[in-house]
Amino acid sequence: MSEFKPFSESGSASSSRSISETVNGSHQFVIKGYSLAKGMGAGRYIMSDTFSVGGYDWAIYFYPDGKNPEDNSMYVSVFIALASEGTDVRALFKLTLVDQSAKGNDKVHSHFDRPLESGPYTLKYRGSMCVLVGETFLEIWGLLVKIESLISFLPEMRGYKRFFRRTLLETSEYLKDDCLVMHCTVGVVKTRFEGAKQSVILLRSDMGQDFKGLLESEVGCDVVFKVGNESFKAHKLILAARSPVFRAQFFGLVGDPSIDEVVLEDIEPFIFKAMLLFIYTDKLPDIHEVMGSTLMCSQTVMVQHLLAAADLYNLDRLKLLCESNLCEEINTDNVATTLALAEQHHCPQLKAICLKFVANPANLGGTISIVYVYFVMFDMTQLSSLPAATSEAFMDLKESCPSMLLELLETFASAEENSSQPLSRKRSGSSIYGQDLAEGTADESANPNGRHVRRRT
Repeated sequence: MSEFKPFSESGSASSSRSISETVNGSHQFVIKGYSLAKGMGAGRYIMSDTFSVGGYDWAIYFYPDGKNPEDNSMYVSVFIALASEGTDVRALFKLTLVDQSAKGNDKVHSHFDRPLESGPYTLKYRGSMCVLVGETFLEIWGLLVKIESLISFLPEMRGYKRFFRRTLLETSEYLKDDCLVMHCTVGVVKTRFEGAKQSVILLRSDMGQDFKGLLESEVGCDVVFKVGNESFKAHKLILAARSPVFRAQFFGLVGDPSIDEVVLEDIEPFIFKAMLLFIYTDKLPDIHEVMGSTLMCSQTVMVQHLLAAADLYNLDRLKLLCESNLCEEINTDNVATTLALAEQHHCPQLKAICLKFVANPANLGGTISIVYVYFVMFDMTQLSSLPAATSEAFMDLKESCPSMLLELLETFASAEENSSQPLSRKRSGSSIYGQDLAEGTADESANPNGRHVRRRT
């Protein structure tokens, strides 16, 4: 295959291709009454019905007494011939003499499964025949003949091997109930040209901007959301198309399609605005796009709240966008909050990344360890030895999602077991706490102050 790609100063590109491939077709030729065909004489043949492949007709010629009289009927011959008008027809061939014992020992001669040193074979005109075996061919009087072939072809080529010695054929499993079965495949080479195609540079889709403009213009809005002290107009059909929750609210079995005002109390106004922007644009909004120049929180905090809203309204793509954004922004100040959020709203990828972050002592100033996590779980007074940001983070985590502390403890235990650093080996005793809590080997564990505390389940 050749390709041509001209240089274009305008930035457009063009290409063209020449493609050569084979158009394949098959034919099964059954010779019933083989013994009755013997004795018809050398050079006489039994011909199959013609079959069409690649716009040409083909036929199989079987010579029971061989094609060459000088072989004294010791061999049978088989040819495939072009049976219709054609000039310089290029093709590949495959001939299979079927093993009728069902053992699969077919006699196969194919041009398809081997390298072609001189390309496909060319049949010059109607009546040209091709030998179906061997590797080296000569064209004589319009016929292709393999040097050292297994077929006796012309008197001038005597002495070469033939297709099949007749005595061997008649005692083989290729002959059953006086019947031979041959399967022929022809692959006609066709070359097609795909002309030059001028590509057009496509502009980025502006659908999101168009829908955003529709939202901001309030044209066609048919519902108003009261969120805190703010109101937001929207289109019920667009909301229903994007969120299963809105679809059920407006058009579900218990929904009210005529409702024109909805009061929301479980979401902040700026978060609802950000969610509306996503619904209309399919993009995670920027904090300045939501709040303007007066920022009430950071981008990360907004995305954390937006993830919760996405989970509430079944906006799966928005939820994934929020997860991705939070994964890139994890730090010591927000990791505990983000970890709790990931647990509460079923975000396994975000949760795993948070655990990995916290399990690395370097990320929390080098002071956090499995012992500290244990202290946090059972003795909050020990938090004074941690950095302020870390202490506050663990307090928030314990209050918002206490079950996560056990999993965090297991993560520390695993990290310490896999570590080869001397510091980790010094802490190996503290890993016992993590193992007991993780595996549940005891109903109660003693904290460092001697108090017995029942493990959370």
